[in-house]
Amino acid sequence: MDDVEVAIVGAGPTGLALACELRLAGVSCRVLERRTDEPNLTRAFAVHARTLELLDARGLGDELVPKGIVVREVQPAPGATLSLATLPTRYPMVLIVAQSGTEKMLAARATELGAQIVKGAEVVGLEQDADGVTLRFTGGDSCRAKYVVGADGAHSTVRRLLGVDFVGKQYETHIILADVTLSRPPQQTLFGVSTHKGLALFVPFGDEWFRAIVWDRTREDAPLDEPVTLAELRGSFQRIAGDDYGMGEPRWRTRFLSERRQARSYRVGRVFLAGDAAHVHSPIGGQGMNTGIQDALNLGWKLAAELGDRAAPGLLDTYQAERHPVGESVLKLTDALYKLVMSGSRAGAALRRTVIRVAIHVAPVRNRLAMRLSGLGIAYDHPSGTHPWVGRRMPDIEVVGGRLYEVLRDGRFVLIGQSVPGYTDRITAVAPRNPHTPPTVLVRPDGYVAWAADRPDADATAAVKQWCGRPAIAEAR
Repeated sequence: MDDVEVAIVGAGPTGLALACELRLAGVSCRVLERRTDEPNLTRAFAVHARTLELLDARGLGDELVPKGIVVREVQPAPGATLSLATLPTRYPMVLIVAQSGTEKMLAARATELGAQIVKGAEVVGLEQDADGVTLRFTGGDSCRAKYVVGADGAHSTVRRLLGVDFVGKQYETHIILADVTLSRPPQQTLFGVSTHKGLALFVPFGDEWFRAIVWDRTREDAPLDEPVTLAELRGSFQRIAGDDYGMGEPRWRTRFLSERRQARSYRVGRVFLAGDAAHVHSPIGGQGMNTGIQDALNLGWKLAAELGDRAAPGLLDTYQAERHPVGESVLKLTDALYKLVMSGSRAGAALRRTVIRVAIHVAPVRNRLAMRLSGLGIAYDHPSGTHPWVGRRMPDIEVVGGRLYEVLRDGRFVLIGQSVPGYTDRITAVAPRNPHTPPTVLVRPDGYVAWAADRPDADATAAVKQWCGRPAIAEAR
C-alpha cells in the first residue's frame, strides 16, 4: 500500500468518525478493517445527547435522528424516572439506533470526504521510528504512516503489539444479546425488569425487531461457547420478567462476559488508542460507543494540526491528558450502575430500588446524573487562574449568522467576539448574540472552551497562540 499520513485500524464508529475528522482537515488517511463483510447488528444502540451535538457540529446530527427512536426518559428502577427532556441541548434525548446504522452514516461521510476504507486488512505487525510507523498485514503487505490510531476494539491487535496493559476486571455475570421479534411487545419504549434473579431488557429498533438483553443468574455457569437458543431466551425472560412477550427466533445472538478495563496509556510514540481499544465498560448506561466517538473528535483536530504544522507544542499530549480521565470516569459510572442493577439478593434488589428512587427525586442529584449519562457534563482540566468556562462544553448558542455548531462544521476553531490577525486559516471569527455566555470565547473544533473572558475587549492573542501555534506567515507580514 502507498504511504499515508494517518492509518486507522478498525472501521467501527470510532475509526470512521476519526477518518471524517482527518479528511475534513485535508489529512490523507486510510481505514484498515479486518472484516470483509458488511457490519453486523452489533452491540451498541444508544446515542447520547453530547454525541448527537458533536455529530451536529459536523452536519450529521439531524441526519441520524430520523434513523432511530427518540427516548426522552429512562427508568433506572420501578418508580424512578429520569427525564431527559429538560437537558440544555438541541438533543434532549437518547437516540436508539443500531450501531450498524451509525457506522453506515459515518462510512458514507468518510468516503464522501475521500477517506480510503480497506476491507480484509488484518494487522499482524507494527514497528515505529522517529519518522513514522510501519504496519504489516497477513499476506505480506505493509503500510507506512506518520501516525497510527488503534480503534480495533476490546481485543485490539494494535494495543497488544504496543505492549500496553489493559487494566481492570471481568464481570462474573454472563450477558446474552439477541435481536428478536415480539408478538406481544411491552408498552414501554425501553422495557426493563431487574430482580434478584437478574436483568431483562428490550430495546426497539423501530423495524419490528428488538434487542433482547439478559443477565440471568441461573445461567451464570453456562459455557461462553454454548449456542444461545430461543428456548434459553424465553426461559430467562419468563424467570426474570414473568413473560417472554411472544419472542420469535433470533436473527442474531451472542453470549459474552462484560469487562471493565482501560488501557494504561492512550499513546505510545506515534501510535494512539481510541474507542474500545482504549476502554471497555459494562453495557449498562450505553456509554461505550459514545465515549469512542468523542475520543475521535478530540484526537482528530489535534493530529490534523500537528501534520499541518499549526499545532502548539505538546498539543498531541493533551489527548492522553484529557481523554484518559474521561475514560476512567465513565468506567466508574458504569461500574456503579452495574452494581446497583446487579445486586444478587432480594434485600439488595429492594435496597437499590429505594436508593435510586430517593436519589432521582433530589433535583441536584437528578440533574447531575442526567448530565453525566448524556455526556453533556464531561469537562476537561480547568487550569488554576483561568476562566471558569475553560474546559467546559460550549453550548450551541446563537451567533450572528446562525448557530455556533453550524459554524463549527468546517472543523476549525471559532473565536466569538473578536478576531486575531494571522489565523484566518484555522479560526472563524463570529459576533456573539447570547447575553448568558462570556462575550469573548475561543471554542475548539470539538466544541469545548479553550479560553474565555468576561470583557469584550480582552486580548485573545496569547490564548490563540497557545492553542493554534504560529500564525500564518503570509498574514503575519
